[in-house]
Amino acid sequence: MQKEKVKIVSSLPRTGSARGETDAIVNAIRLAVADFEKVGPFDVQLLDWDHSHPRTGTWQAEAEQENAERAVADKDVMALIGPYNSGAARVSSPILNKAGLVQITPAATMPGLTRKGPNSDPDEPEKYRPGKRITFCRVCPHDGSQGPLSADFAVEELQVKSVYVLDDKELYGFSVATAFKKRCEELKVKVLAHESIVATATDFTKLMKKVKAAEPGLVYFGGTTQTKAAQIAKDMLLEKVGCPLMLPDGCYEQALIDAVPADFFDVQKVFVTVGGMNPAHLKGAGADFAKRYTDKHKKAPSAYAVYGYEAAAVVLEALRVVGKKDREAVRKVVVGTKDFDKGVLGKWSFDADGDTTLQPLTVVTGEKGRFKAVKVMGVK
Repeated sequence: MQKEKVKIVSSLPRTGSARGETDAIVNAIRLAVADFEKVGPFDVQLLDWDHSHPRTGTWQAEAEQENAERAVADKDVMALIGPYNSGAARVSSPILNKAGLVQITPAATMPGLTRKGPNSDPDEPEKYRPGKRITFCRVCPHDGSQGPLSADFAVEELQVKSVYVLDDKELYGFSVATAFKKRCEELKVKVLAHESIVATATDFTKLMKKVKAAEPGLVYFGGTTQTKAAQIAKDMLLEKVGCPLMLPDGCYEQALIDAVPADFFDVQKVFVTVGGMNPAHLKGAGADFAKRYTDKHKKAPSAYAVYGYEAAAVVLEALRVVGKKDREAVRKVVVGTKDFDKGVLGKWSFDADGDTTLQPLTVVTGEKGRFKAVKVMGVK
């Protein structure tokens, strides 16, 4: 008997520096679909949609809006996986929410998308829920945990006494930098300054002279590879700012490794935090996934690949449980996910806000042209 067709959409930046990570996410989604089709009642088609600018590689609001509207209009679409960026989620989540189409992000980490936070807009997260229901979920940790755990690492592992905090003025960057700063203050670490850069600038040598004069134990930049993380590292090296640089998961891209001088990694160190568990630390089904992914794609999966698989697994399990083409029924099963163990991360649940109850953080650095895990924070 021929299976009924359903569709899942992924909306991600498929060009530019994020391409390596979004390739990993899509590869993992395809692997989840292949696993599911052995036991599921549907013939599942993945629609791999791009929302990035062909020249700059950065996400575009217009393209994300178009993807969300296209997904809503196609009645065979039962879920959307994405986006990669928090700013893009602000565009698509209200559209999908109004239509009742469930959305799971493997990477958008701004707390205000799901919950009230110290830096949330007064109308967050309600403005993303015009349909008065939960449709936006995430399988990755949010910045409310990433910022504080990054500060914990800086104190516990690096014995940092003072920090100079920078951000890129964007939603994601400011949010994670502010959460980092707040935790530093709680830990009695001296915050020498918190400044926003102009991401269109070609260099930051003037700023780095000021940073050097302040003599920080660590520079923290809340931003992404696209908003000049590598240039900050280069100018720190140029101006001899002799301390480590710490970056959030928006910089967890091979493009950063390729752009930052090896001397910085070897001598001063660049630490990048990645929301979640490094794939090398996974056990059971997670270890099996990592092996199968590596065998198929000839390289180990990234943390985002793991979350791509997990997001798809949640949707696919909901489809199996519902057993019919019914968006509202699928949505209810997804947001009601409890003690989920059909994926690769172990047992977890979505809380009342649509956030995962798993909130670990992996700290990595660069070594021999690749990222290498240093420590996993937030795991008992």
